[in-house]
Amino acid sequence: MEDKFVLGGKEFKSRFILGSGKYNLNLIKAAVEQGGAEIITLALRRANTQEKDNILDFIPKGVTLLPNTSGARNAEEAVRIARLSRAMGCGDFVKIEIMRDAKYLFPDNYETVKATEILAKEGFVVLPYMNPDLNVARDLQNAGAAAVMPLAAPIGSNKGLATKAMIQVLIDEIDLPVIVDAGIGKPSQACEAMEMGAAAIMANTAIATAGDVPEMAAAFKLAIEAGRKAYLTGMGRVLARGGSASDPLTGFLR
Repeated sequence: MEDKFVLGGKEFKSRFILGSGKYNLNLIKAAVEQGGAEIITLALRRANTQEKDNILDFIPKGVTLLPNTSGARNAEEAVRIARLSRAMGCGDFVKIEIMRDAKYLFPDNYETVKATEILAKEGFVVLPYMNPDLNVARDLQNAGAAAVMPLAAPIGSNKGLATKAMIQVLIDEIDLPVIVDAGIGKPSQACEAMEMGAAAIMANTAIATAGDVPEMAAAFKLAIEAGRKAYLTGMGRVLARGGSASDPLTGFLR
């Protein structure tokens, strides 16, 4: 059975999405060549042609840009940034990031729903970053989101699946791809999220701060693929009590 990952009518082979907040050329090159990433986030300020380094110059052709609204504090600012990104030729994909909290960088779910509804009506493929909450996820789906992107842990923390139970609820109850975003610190954590049924993983800090960036990108690729395969195959049973012999006990110790 063919396993397709589709966003906004576009099909992707890779389920690894690179966040580019900790931008450097080595990271982008490794994520594409070793990690197989086909989607890379892009903060609008990174595409400013007045900067010495323009991130657009380093993203290979064929990679889908996912502009984000980083820096937006409310829906109005997020909508303005999204419209600017499309006017600059960055396409119709947009990741909504709205944060008023400077310490923990938690997303503002209420403003995110408002921005999603406006932009979806304008034809954007909207991927909202959110605190994992079932009612908010349902509101985002009704607003026209193409996927939901719950945080696993605070951005850049590498703490792993701190919100695992709530993410599982979204996977079980929402009829949209669930892309686990923020906080994934190890390939094993990415694998676990995929085993749960996540559609994709976004990672940045775990790779950007690794001792060997290309090898870590390759490790994430393998972990995400392994987790997806395990989910599709069907995980083995878990016994609540006791054990079950893997070999017959007939004649045991006779």
